[in-house]
Amino acid sequence: MPISRQLMYWLFVSSKGGLNRAKMVLALKERPMNLNQLAEKMGLHYTTVEHHVKVLAKHGFLVVSCDDYGKAYFLSQDLEDAYGEFERIARKIR
Repeated sequence: MPISRQLMYWLFVSSKGGLNRAKMVLALKERPMNLNQLAEKMGLHYTTVEHHVKVLAKHGFLVVSCDDYGKAYFLSQDLEDAYGEFERIARKIR
């Protein structure tokens, strides 16, 4: 199911943690990472990153490589398809 502009706006602008979620999307656009790598890159606590990644995955923004330890997270194809809209929204919150 395609990602709606309204959902993006809610997740990145209207809800607490939106700025961190947007930064995570930008980091994962560069390359897939596991939770530990993402936490180190962002300078955030592992559990904070884990929470935001779960939110993004639940809403179809991220996909996971496998169910094993060290699994890597990627942008979903739906987010890739709507990335231009994400960039417009991300510019508003920076």
